[in-house]
Amino acid sequence: MSDIDKLRDKIDKITFDMLRLLKERNDTAKEIGGLKNNLGLGVTNEERENQLRATVLFLCKEIGLDEKTASIFLNFLLNESIKIQSTNKSTHLSVFLKAKALEKEGKKIIHMEVGEPDFFPPPVVKSALSEVYDKGYTKYGDSKGMPEFREALKKKVSESYGIKIQTQNIMVSPGARFSVFLAISSLLHPGDEMIVIEPAWPAYRENALNSGIKVRTVPTTLDGKWEPPIDQIENTINHNTRMIVLNYPNNPTGKILPEKIQDYIMKIAIKNNLYVLSDEIYANYAYRNWKSVLTYEYGKSIITQSFSKSHAMTGFRIGYAISSPDIIDKMAKLQALCITNVAEPIQYVTLRALDADTSNNAKIMKKRLELVIKKAKNMQLDFVEPDGAIYIFAKVRKDNFDTIAFTNKLLDLGVAIAPGEAFGNYQNFVRISVCQPEDLLNKGMQIIDETLRK
Repeated sequence: MSDIDKLRDKIDKITFDMLRLLKERNDTAKEIGGLKNNLGLGVTNEERENQLRATVLFLCKEIGLDEKTASIFLNFLLNESIKIQSTNKSTHLSVFLKAKALEKEGKKIIHMEVGEPDFFPPPVVKSALSEVYDKGYTKYGDSKGMPEFREALKKKVSESYGIKIQTQNIMVSPGARFSVFLAISSLLHPGDEMIVIEPAWPAYRENALNSGIKVRTVPTTLDGKWEPPIDQIENTINHNTRMIVLNYPNNPTGKILPEKIQDYIMKIAIKNNLYVLSDEIYANYAYRNWKSVLTYEYGKSIITQSFSKSHAMTGFRIGYAISSPDIIDKMAKLQALCITNVAEPIQYVTLRALDADTSNNAKIMKKRLELVIKKAKNMQLDFVEPDGAIYIFAKVRKDNFDTIAFTNKLLDLGVAIAPGEAFGNYQNFVRISVCQPEDLLNKGMQIIDETLRK
């Protein structure tokens, strides 16, 4: 046997040993996940991960291993643990699906778990749907979107934010969720790190996990009025950090960042050459001063928007992204690979709805939010009044409170709300959506109150 064959055999043996150790590690992670679930603990533990990361980097110096390689490998292992331990995690969508199943059985459910406006899209949508066939919007199209639709979006966005953008800065996607997926999947690589400020919409983490990206969380607190600590953001950034995600008005808290804090975060991102993924889907539901990331005119920012909330077009699955032409090109290539293009009939309908007056939608939601806030203040709930969006995110004023058992109990009583653990390590919290008529919101809050008192 030649020397090269002996070395190849050695590499094979090391690889097999690593796989056996990976299996053992995954089994142990599963055991830990079971214990966490029984104790009501969250899946991730940033403090523990940071300690492990520091020890790994120290070991790298001791044994002469490249730190970046080790960090990528560690991030892979940590993500594997998160995947294993997240299998039974309850989210707003899992509650929604349970609620839908109960409705099929004939049970009436008050939906306060998802952010789906209950009112109809603008009337023009109905007439536009009937025009699609005759106008010939039935063919394959540009992966970035119909040119006339992108042109209309360019004009609308430029006028709304007082900036100049071109059609090459815009890409139409099937909902803002897919724009988020495209941005993460096309711009980041396995082993890269992405900062998410929590509580946060779970899709950011889920999309990152799907692409092998390590999420580093910066938790915010109720006592801190959901404002992220700037020093923690700065300390989280390292040579693997590639992106930071912003979502304001925020889902689930309704928080709008003070301008000074947002300015500082953007300054940090620019200084460190990070992508900034800004999910601005609730922009139409801002009830105090709010500043779009678009206005910074930063070339590595990606702004995602949708017609789901503003125009009540959730089922149409249509949104768009705004970024620099090179980023849009990368995202569009992946979109073309996945779906070819967004359905032209839907694009045409949305084009017709673009200039519809939807200002009353925000008024309706604000009135409903005020109603729920008033009710919640007289309940065993602690919360910061939201600056925008369509939710309240509240802490239940009870020790050792089992949020999952509580949400399941409410489902039995005909009310669906979202458990806080879906949005990060917030086990004592619940998210309550206001996307129902006032009479149903009153009834839902009454049932929640009575159940809490028991």
